[in-house]
Amino acid sequence: MAGLLAVAIGGIGVVVPGLPTTVFFIVAAWCFSHASERLERWVLDLPRIGPMVRDHRAGLGMPRRAKFVSIAMIVTAVGLSVTLGIDSWPIRIVVLSLGAVGIAYIAVRVPTRERVLQQSS
Repeated sequence: MAGLLAVAIGGIGVVVPGLPTTVFFIVAAWCFSHASERLERWVLDLPRIGPMVRDHRAGLGMPRRAKFVSIAMIVTAVGLSVTLGIDSWPIRIVVLSLGAVGIAYIAVRVPTRERVLQQSS
């Protein structure tokens, strides 16, 4: 059930800007790896998502362009939220802080695919 829920949220993320997609499919593949080999294979064989899930499993991280787009989406979503959608300063600070944590995590902790491949050459 958790894998199917992750696929549903990831599917919504395909069309809703700012909602992550790949991370939910990574979770789904992990869930399916413990429950259904057929559904795990289905996620891994998805044309645009499967390669990113396989790269994650192989420790390759994200392509540089994907990291840039992810960070840009966080900046856009957080910026719009705090300027147009949130009136309370304490909540704005929380949203800005969470956005900063997300950006730092992607920038520092998530490997850049090109760099990993270059180091292994």
